[in-house]
Amino acid sequence: MLKVIGKRIALLIPTLVGLSILLFLWVRSLPGGPATALLGDKATPDAVARINEAYGFNKPLIEQYFTYIGKMLSGDFGTSLQTNRPVLEEFATRFPATLELTIIALIFAIGIGIPLGYWAATHVNKWQDNFSVFLSLFGVVIPVFFLAFILKWIFAIKIPLFPTDGRQNPRIDATHVTDFYVLDGILTAEWDAAWDAIMHLILPGIALGTIPLAIIVRITRASVLEVQNADFVRTAKAKGLTPGLIRNRFVLRNAMLPVSTTIGLQTGLLISGAVLTETVFAFNGIGRFLRDAIFNLDYPVLQGFIIFIAILYSMINLLVDISYGFIDPRVRVQ
Repeated sequence: MLKVIGKRIALLIPTLVGLSILLFLWVRSLPGGPATALLGDKATPDAVARINEAYGFNKPLIEQYFTYIGKMLSGDFGTSLQTNRPVLEEFATRFPATLELTIIALIFAIGIGIPLGYWAATHVNKWQDNFSVFLSLFGVVIPVFFLAFILKWIFAIKIPLFPTDGRQNPRIDATHVTDFYVLDGILTAEWDAAWDAIMHLILPGIALGTIPLAIIVRITRASVLEVQNADFVRTAKAKGLTPGLIRNRFVLRNAMLPVSTTIGLQTGLLISGAVLTETVFAFNGIGRFLRDAIFNLDYPVLQGFIIFIAILYSMINLLVDISYGFIDPRVRVQ
């Protein structure tokens, strides 16, 4: 397993280097150059010259790239043009919100998706199977932003069961220790604050988790169908093992490899794809800040956040590869 982990980590390096080159060239290929894009309507020749001098855009590209990489390796990802704060600080401030939302979306997707997929596979070609397939197709087809608006209109406005936006009611005097609002409420025993934070997470979590739910249902169904017809499962049934033992030890455990891969990939997509959901629910995470950065041409934030998300996505895939060894002993042998 250590050799496998080492190989995966080694593969991350060229991936991140390639991404940094693409980001670097993207900013410098903007119409009029990055200085004009940064200044917008204020892009007078004198202002463009000052920006080029300040940011080093007038130097050779190769020199600019190595300066850019050197600053990133030292933890300097630039300064946000919107807030005039370091990009790293902005990311650290908003990442807990997006991670909380991602966790809720995953709990929703996994908690319903795996049982529903297994239920469909054990009732193949029956109404239960057709119902599960219909739900999975519906989850993939409906746009996230549209579902978010529908959920908000029904369950926050027409039937006010949940809050309409934000992370927490501003009237609650909550103590924020880690910026994970639910965890903060638990650590400080402020149960009303923790519950209010959870209520603010439910609707955006459902909206964000619908597509992963649909995909997990389909992958689980296909994987269980394949495994439950395998020779070792038929042998276990012939030996008279209990259905529960066959389900847990032979079917689900072997069917979880492709499902765990799907969950890992969807986790990375949830973190990077929360822009629409956070915008609809005014959720102050990295997705909403990225949207603001796009509209305000805040390219230091775009570059920094994309690099951070790529690193997170790569680390999640590494954890998925490691999980293979615990799910399937054959991986450890290889």
